[in-house]
Amino acid sequence: MSVNSGLAALSDHLLGVTMAVYALAMLGYAAEFAFSRFGRTSGATALVERRTGASVSPVSSVPVTAVTAPGRVAAMVGADAAGVSVPRAADNHDLVVDPAAAALAAADARAAQRASDRAAVTAVMAGEGADPSTSPRARWIGRTAVVLTVLGCAAHVGSVTARGLAANRVPWGNMYEFSSMITLVAVLTYLGMLARTRARIRWLGVFVMLPVVLYLGLAGTVLYVAAGPLVPALNSYWLKIHVVAAIVASGVFMVSAVTTVLYLLKDRWENRLAAVATGRAEASAAMRRRGGIMMRLPAAASLDRITYRVIGFAFPVWTFAVVAGAIWAEAAWGRYWGWDPKETWSFITWVIYAAYLHARATAGWKGRRAAAISLLGFSALFVDYYLVNLVISGLHSYAGIDG
Repeated sequence: MSVNSGLAALSDHLLGVTMAVYALAMLGYAAEFAFSRFGRTSGATALVERRTGASVSPVSSVPVTAVTAPGRVAAMVGADAAGVSVPRAADNHDLVVDPAAAALAAADARAAQRASDRAAVTAVMAGEGADPSTSPRARWIGRTAVVLTVLGCAAHVGSVTARGLAANRVPWGNMYEFSSMITLVAVLTYLGMLARTRARIRWLGVFVMLPVVLYLGLAGTVLYVAAGPLVPALNSYWLKIHVVAAIVASGVFMVSAVTTVLYLLKDRWENRLAAVATGRAEASAAMRRRGGIMMRLPAAASLDRITYRVIGFAFPVWTFAVVAGAIWAEAAWGRYWGWDPKETWSFITWVIYAAYLHARATAGWKGRRAAAISLLGFSALFVDYYLVNLVISGLHSYAGIDG
């Protein structure tokens, strides 16, 4: 069947518009993210007061009341309102000052105060209980970025639809179309998360849109092929079932890879903060002025939870894609499984992500070990998608780059 050249050209133009709008949205998210500042008197203050039991100065966000001197000296001599303890006469009329006891009590009080301050400041700087705030202008830029993302997504859907209508088939028959669909799913996943959290996860926009724009750029240049008919082996209704599941899972896995990388960066930052708080390292300039990209990310534990939930959603979809692919293989080649390179790497990807979820659910693996498995799984997915199609020859080599 002939290709509608007008719709094919419209699809290409809409994809160009999509990339431009996504790029503008990415810049908007980056601007809002860069202008974020942590509040000094709201969430951070509550955290310090809850942990130390001391009132907090609205200027410095560190406790200003003294900590009662601990230990045997404090119990022996008592503590006055200033935190420096002195012994009193039995009749409570005349003060009898013991210089040695007073010095020891003051030293203990100062040590306890410093320890309390370090713990509170470390917690606040790490982002726990901190109150990220933006100027009205920055919030306006962030909301504009969301609108641009929605408009770009609409153009993206239009591009995919026009491509399918131009060729009179489903628009995921080669690597170019598959890449376009994966990025569309990644953007829809982000917008779904954004709608569910009511803007609390808007900070993720810049980190999702960056790989999306790069991915689309790669698809529109290196992987691009003109609209045309399907490879005969792909002309099956299973293309609408198996490949759709693989596209959805791959797009969601892309988001999980982004959050995994952010977790590793934030975890390294928090370890550095702990070293600074205990005196094992010097604070950087960004720490002193409460700036830098890492300051504006959620706590590492939150990023770890987000990754777990995203993979937990994508894994059943990928499982269905593998099963549906086996059924399609039986219909096309008379066997369910033949250890073709594509089948092998799809299975390896499934095993790695299954190991991730199993380790989280049974062994309690969190943090860096779980993150390593997550990135290993996405690396296997990358091999399954790129190397198998472009380098390794097999029954599933349908890159279509040569036309």
